[in-house]
Amino acid sequence: MKPVHRKWILIPGIVVGAAALAVAVSQLKPEPQKKDDEKLDLLVEVVPLEVSTESFKIRSQGTVRPRTQTILSAEISGSIVSISPKFIAGGIFQEGEVLMRIDPTNYTVAVDKADALVRQRQIEYDGAKKLRSQGYRAESEFASAAAALASAQAELVSARRNLERTFIRLPYEGMVLSKDTDIGQFVNPGSQLGVAFATDRAEVRLPLTDLDLAFVEMPKATEISETGAVDGPQVRLTAVQKGKRVAWDAQIVRSEGVVDERSRVTYAVAHIADPYQLHGNGSPLPVGTFVAADISGTTVLDVIRIPRTALRGADQVLIVNDESKIEIRNVDVVRSDDMYAYVSGGVSAGERITTTAIEAPVNGMSVRTADTLAKEDRESDGRIASRIEED
Repeated sequence: MKPVHRKWILIPGIVVGAAALAVAVSQLKPEPQKKDDEKLDLLVEVVPLEVSTESFKIRSQGTVRPRTQTILSAEISGSIVSISPKFIAGGIFQEGEVLMRIDPTNYTVAVDKADALVRQRQIEYDGAKKLRSQGYRAESEFASAAAALASAQAELVSARRNLERTFIRLPYEGMVLSKDTDIGQFVNPGSQLGVAFATDRAEVRLPLTDLDLAFVEMPKATEISETGAVDGPQVRLTAVQKGKRVAWDAQIVRSEGVVDERSRVTYAVAHIADPYQLHGNGSPLPVGTFVAADISGTTVLDVIRIPRTALRGADQVLIVNDESKIEIRNVDVVRSDDMYAYVSGGVSAGERITTTAIEAPVNGMSVRTADTLAKEDRESDGRIASRIEED
C-alpha cells in the first residue's frame, strides 16, 4: 500500500479511538449527587418588646400674636403739632412716653378760664358763707353759691383733662405697628392715629384635637389669678431664622374654652415673655412668626413602645413566636407619632415583633430571623466539618 493511502486511513482511526476513549472515561466518572431545591423562609428583622414609662410631647403650631394691641384714636379735635421719631412702624417706645401732641392752645386757654371762674366762685361762696353765719343771707342763697363753685370746679377738671388729652401716650412699653396720621393733620374725636402693641408678652394659639387634650393638663379658668399668672404646661417653640432653627420657651396659660365648629379643635393659648428680648440677650421672636410647638404632656406608666413602621394599619402588629411563626395581633394604641406607637394592650414584654414589611402575612407563616439564621450557619458549619473528617 502506498504511504499516502496509509496516512488517510490512520487519521480517521485516531479520531475514532479518541472518541471511544472519552466515552469510556465518562462512563467511569461517578454521577453528581442530586440535591432537591430547598425553599428558604422569608428573612425578617425582629424587635423585642419592653415595658416603659413615657412622657408624651404634643405637637402643634401657630402664629405669634400680640397679647395687648391698641388702636390709637384722638379724644379731642385739633392739629397734630409734634410727633415722636419713635412713632413709626417698628418703633419701640417706653411706658407713658409722648408719641404725638395735638395743638394745646385752645385747651390751655380753657384751663385758664376755668381756673379764673373757680377763683371767682370761691370768693362768692366765701362771702355767702360769712353773711349766712351773720344772718344776712338766706340758706338758699348760700346753697346757690356752693353749687356755682362746684360747677366751676368740675369745668376746671374737664378743661385740665382735655389739655392732658393733647398728649398721645400709652400705659405700657411697646412697638408701633402702623402710623395713620402725620404732623399738621387735623383730627377729630375718634380719628385713628395708629396701632401699637405691648412687648412685655406675646401669645400663640395652638390647635389641639380631642386626643391631644387627653394628654395635656390644661389649666382651669378658676386657676387664673388676677395677674393672669397660671402654672400650665411648658411649651418649646421653634422656627427658622436666617437659615437656622431657633427655640424659645413658652407656657400655656389658658384654653379658649370652645371647640371650633369647622376644624373641631380646641385652641390653647401659650404666652411668651419678652418676645423681642428688650430686657434679655436671646433671639427675638417677632410678632407674625409661624412657630412649631412641642407641649409637655402627661406621663403614662406601663406602655410598650414599638417602631411606627411595625404597625400595620391602625392597630395590628406581626408577632414572631418562639417557633419562628407569624401571629397577627390587634393592639391597643394609646398614642403614636412619626417614630413610635405606644401600646397598652394586645402584646406583652419579651415578645418579638417584626419590622419587615410582609406583603401578605398569614397566621402560622414560617419566617427566619437573625437567631435562626445564625443557628442554620452553625449547623451548616458542623456538617462541613463532619465531611472533612470523613474524607
